[in-house]
Amino acid sequence: MTPDRPDDEATSHVDIESAEEEPASGLSRRTFLRGGAAVGALGTALLNAEPGRSPEGVRQENGVEILGPGLVTIHLLINGQSHELQVEPRVTLLDALRDQLQITGAKRVCDRGTCGACTIHLAGRSVYSCSVLAVEAEGVAITTIESLGTPDHMHPLQAAFVEEDAQQCGFCTPGMVMAAKAFLDRNPTPTLAQLEHGMAGNFCRCGTYAGIRRAVLSVAAKPQAKKDSHG
Repeated sequence: MTPDRPDDEATSHVDIESAEEEPASGLSRRTFLRGGAAVGALGTALLNAEPGRSPEGVRQENGVEILGPGLVTIHLLINGQSHELQVEPRVTLLDALRDQLQITGAKRVCDRGTCGACTIHLAGRSVYSCSVLAVEAEGVAITTIESLGTPDHMHPLQAAFVEEDAQQCGFCTPGMVMAAKAFLDRNPTPTLAQLEHGMAGNFCRCGTYAGIRRAVLSVAAKPQAKKDSHG
């Protein structure tokens, strides 16, 4: 490769000890490398800043307070109960639920917002909790599968999944039930086509879709929907 200037030296590496000569610009390679090391040290200091506080001098940007990179305190309203916890701003709601609060009904399967196994409700709407930051959920009502029922007192949807044999490995089941609950809350008397469209964001790798459809439609209020589920 031809250098930009005839007096530039093409080299494959930098010898720090021999790079003593100051170029016309007044910036030697040693000075440049020392500057880079200083920038790296500054980055390390920022990462090790006091938890819950932004680094000194980086408290605001364009008038907006910066959260992190350390821990911040948040309050989450989950299944009617308030929880205080400390998380890094990058922590997802799914990880906060499972790793910090041991609320493990929502499953981490794809962790990419594609399979629906981690579906929960935010303000009544079904969402992938792996795609929501915990700090974003502060002040919003969070509902997980744990609130729907217990083995002794199951929600009708949970009981229908058992009755219709709508699960195998079970990893997708909590997300399926939560997605179905939100769907039926919006459309309590769906047709089969509406159900298939409304539940399209939740995948079952075991392929128990026929049982899932029967379970959801058996809970629906429309008698014709129950007939269609077996037709």
